[in-house]
Amino acid sequence: MGKFVIKQTNTGFKFDLKAANGEVIATSEVYASEAACLNGAESVKKNCIGEIEDQTVENFEVQKHPKFEMYTDKAGEFRFRLKAKNGEIIAVGEGYKAKAGCLNGIESVKKNAPEAPIEKLY
Repeated sequence: MGKFVIKQTNTGFKFDLKAANGEVIATSEVYASEAACLNGAESVKKNCIGEIEDQTVENFEVQKHPKFEMYTDKAGEFRFRLKAKNGEIIAVGEGYKAKAGCLNGIESVKKNAPEAPIEKLY
């Protein structure tokens, strides 16, 4: 089972969602407070049931929030971001060379996040 790992940074708190093998699946923005960071992790747990909006294809079908947006970055890599019901970005994935890798990342979030415990590293 995966887990959320919360870390303190110079400017606040952030979380990484890690798979059972320790690989980082998704990460958050830096939050000003621990409470806000914990709320962000809970939001990922609740909103990871969203559909995938594949923005890498022409005339993609727009999905309603919550949703995963899959897109290509400036370097040509595939990435995803999870948006909550209110449209806010609550987690982002790393860059993947292949679309299949990005889709696997999204599936891993859907599988690991709902029951993931929260571990604090501070």
